[in-house]
Amino acid sequence: MIEGLRNHPLRGALLAEVHSRPFATLQAPERVSHLALLSGEGAAKAERQHVIDLCRSRGVAGPPENTNHFMADLGAFRLKWERHTEFSTYTFFLNGPFGDAPFAGRALDLVPRDWIAGLPGELLVGVHLDLLAKDAPEPDPAALQALFGHDSIIGSQVSGGAATLWMDFRVQDDGFGRILLRDSALKPRQAGRLVQRLLEIETYRMTALLAFPAAKRHSAGLAAVGERLTGITGRLTEIEGMGAERKLLGELMVLSSEIEDVAAATNYRFSAARAYYALVLRRVEELREQRIEGLQTIGEFIDRRLAPAVRTCEAVGERLETLSRRVARASQLLRTRVDIQLEAQNRDLLESMNRRARLQLRLQQTVEGLSIAAITYYVASLVGYLAKGAKAAGLPVRPELATGAAIPVLALLIWLGLRRLRRHVEREDRAKD
Repeated sequence: MIEGLRNHPLRGALLAEVHSRPFATLQAPERVSHLALLSGEGAAKAERQHVIDLCRSRGVAGPPENTNHFMADLGAFRLKWERHTEFSTYTFFLNGPFGDAPFAGRALDLVPRDWIAGLPGELLVGVHLDLLAKDAPEPDPAALQALFGHDSIIGSQVSGGAATLWMDFRVQDDGFGRILLRDSALKPRQAGRLVQRLLEIETYRMTALLAFPAAKRHSAGLAAVGERLTGITGRLTEIEGMGAERKLLGELMVLSSEIEDVAAATNYRFSAARAYYALVLRRVEELREQRIEGLQTIGEFIDRRLAPAVRTCEAVGERLETLSRRVARASQLLRTRVDIQLEAQNRDLLESMNRRARLQLRLQQTVEGLSIAAITYYVASLVGYLAKGAKAAGLPVRPELATGAAIPVLALLIWLGLRRLRRHVEREDRAKD
């Protein structure tokens, strides 16, 4: 390490991740048994402990803590354990030579029955694979039909012609599928990579198909939701009144809730199906298949049988998104309609308030005129009493004349005073606004 340079804290972990799941090294003849169990995301610790128990029974150290991949030679057989997001795979290897026919014996037969029965999760994939040596005779069509129990066999030359493959993607009476592989020019690590790819194709094919039952189950319901949504949008232009609009908005909320429930139940499964399907296609491509006359290739089988199921899942997922967008648009249209109705009501309310304000102003002006007259009369009466008092005191004053002369002056002064007071109040109101 150059002095002064510091390693990133994740550098070691990232470098180790690239090499964390190495391929097994296989030398034909070889028998392989492969199990994939769906156990969920929280079963890693229990699975690791189960593998540790098997290793300890054979005097071998088990997988270290927090590891998700482990390979060990347990004497009678070799074990490879891999932990994935929601499932784990257990692959058992048994090296030959074997004097009996293909699939007459199985690597899984050497594993303790009670240990297999205690594996966490539910079996999703079970496959037996026999890798024949290059000097083994190539099975003819009759022998293949006897091995697989039918003549609908898939086969091809793989790895650039270094091996020949036969399989059927079916389950035999023992609950396991079968893959027959004949070595022609495989190197040990090349054989390990090829076997791993074939087992992963079967595993990822099944995990991708986990979404298909959910797609079929929800497809009819989503079609009914689409019809109800079409009916609601068709009624948008016919409804009248806030009550009808609120009722329609409630129906849209119910539809939105139903769509979100389906989305919550299927989004992860559909996303996982797309990812698993992409892995299947990648592994098939890595096989570098060459056609055997008269047999269907793995690529053709996947394209005809798996691709339609995945496209169905994608179609249901797209329908979910489309329905969600349609509900959102219909809700927005209805809310816009309600907003327009509210704005119209607010406009009518403001106009009513304006009319009331004008009436109040007129009433106020009328009352103001009466107030001027009343105040003038009251003050003029006081002037008249004052004039009478002055006359009684001997002053040359005529009360009637004094009262009549004071009325116009008093009325003008009172009017000016009230006008000034009103302007002062108006200025204060404008200042507050």
